Amino acid sequence: MGSKVTRDPAMTDVARLAGVSHQTVSRVLNGHPNVREQTRLRVRAAIAQLGYRPNKAARALVTGKSQLIGVIAQNSSLFGPSSLLGAFESAAAEAGFSVSLRRVKVLDRESISAAVEHHRDARVAGIVAIAPTASANEALAEVPAGVPLVTVDGDPERESPLVTVDQFRGAYLATRHLLDAGHETVWHVSGPSDWYDSAGRVRGWRRALDDAGVEEPPLVAADWSAESGYKAGQMLARMPECTAIFAANDHLALGILRAMYERNRRVPDEVSVVGFDDVPEAAYFIPPLTTVRPDFDGVARETLNLLLAQVTDGEVGETHRTIAPMLVERASVTPPVRRR
Repeated sequence: MGSKVTRDPAMTDVARLAGVSHQTVSRVLNGHPNVREQTRLRVRAAIAQLGYRPNKAARALVTGKSQLIGVIAQNSSLFGPSSLLGAFESAAAEAGFSVSLRRVKVLDRESISAAVEHHRDARVAGIVAIAPTASANEALAEVPAGVPLVTVDGDPERESPLVTVDQFRGAYLATRHLLDAGHETVWHVSGPSDWYDSAGRVRGWRRALDDAGVEEPPLVAADWSAESGYKAGQMLARMPECTAIFAANDHLALGILRAMYERNRRVPDEVSVVGFDDVPEAAYFIPPLTTVRPDFDGVARETLNLLLAQVTDGEVGETHRTIAPMLVERASVTPPVRRR
């Protein structure tokens, strides 16, 4: 009797009939794994009973606003941020939202503030900022409290909602893999110091070395490019004591492989290399690259869930979520050749 409505059914009707929260309905619609099967079946039954169409979710969630989610991202072709953006656009589309993308040349205060105002003028449901550099932090801290906002790969010390790849864990896995292969220590070619991704990977590398009780070599600073990896590799190739390298991304690893080849340091026979990101080409490097694969789809789903929780309930409980990556083993790591 009470299941009939005189208007198009909304997510609130589904939640009421199923006896769950709006957030739980959203998670079921987005295929979130952390929902009990009994609850999932109850929500699906309510959806079927009401004739609820998931593409109505946006209209119910953003009453008085457009069906848009505003996204702020740097105008960059780097694999990580680009992959995160693509994954989020797909997740949003599955939930019935469109994405309004505002690209900025640099992630500084002026650019981000202008992008935030642009999205607010468009009356978006909420804003997602892919902001992996320290320069973005000040501007994001100034976003008005009433604006739903989730930062992706941002400052882990911020108290506002944040979803990130577990950079520390990924770097720890990469370093531990090289140590377990028998290498006495692991050299690290890092990304830019102002990137939170880079800083997290440095911490993971250092912790793995410390836990193993081995000596930490000097950090080799670089940017994210293959050219920078090549220059670092030229230096490391001249050091016979360097038998294992963890590169902060796969493009750095590619440059290192080229430098080792030119110096006749065979990979992996003389030098083992591990990267980070698992770019599509990594499996076709010579040798195929062992690397860390981030779960970009998982980051996108959690970002959407955190944003929708703010839109529907006005608040969230757990605000920081880290998504574990996995190590992909290929042919660029072997035990070291013992020097006589």
